[in-house]
Amino acid sequence: MGAGHAHRLYRHGRSPVHALPPHTKLTAVFCFVVVVVSTPREAMWAFAAYALLLAAVAYAARVPPLFWLKRLLIEVPFVAFALLLPFVAEGERTEVLGMSLSVHGLWGAWNVLAKGTLGVAASVLLAATTDLRELLLGLQRLRLPPLLVQIASFMIRYGDVVTDEMRRMKIARESRGFEARGVRHWGVLAKSAGALFIRSYERGERVHLAMVSRGYAGSMPVIDEVTASRAQWSGALALPLSALAVCLLGWTLS
Repeated sequence: MGAGHAHRLYRHGRSPVHALPPHTKLTAVFCFVVVVVSTPREAMWAFAAYALLLAAVAYAARVPPLFWLKRLLIEVPFVAFALLLPFVAEGERTEVLGMSLSVHGLWGAWNVLAKGTLGVAASVLLAATTDLRELLLGLQRLRLPPLLVQIASFMIRYGDVVTDEMRRMKIARESRGFEARGVRHWGVLAKSAGALFIRSYERGERVHLAMVSRGYAGSMPVIDEVTASRAQWSGALALPLSALAVCLLGWTLS
């Protein structure tokens, strides 16, 4: 894991959140999501409290609200699914704005929207304050299976290469007057996809041979050993511990 690879979700900064070791942030986000999912859906105030906690973290990380909200658009498909639940779910019905909706479906939609949005928001904050290379080092520090870390590393390294290859193929098609306008052009696009797959596979073989010739034996060397102090762990775990207190209170009141 040599050179870093910046991504669109990352926002460079020098905040206390950026300075935390990556494995502490990964642990904090995972624990936060587990707590949110464990919260009873009837405790609506608890989800508002979780949102305030995330807003406080975003403020500490100096992540602008517009930057944060734009990245939340990734959950639009889940929102569409949630909005369908009140119409297709069975059970007791109720009238809302002249429409007959399922009570169980309404609760299910709220459950998906609230917990899904908070989970996505926490993930966006993690990505906004942690570079891809740091995330890989954090996963390595948390003892994720080395093979999975290597696969993720290679995907990050060569995703841009494959994307650039696809862009060049598109330019080549357009320079020859091709423009996809209907079903009859799907055959050309399918052939392009096949050619891209073959080129990517051949490039992968060449990269693997180059790695083997340089001594690769199935594992990547650990370049940086990421450590965290007790104070850094305390700062990272402040979010999930605060959320846990809200969750316990939610179960008590419900």
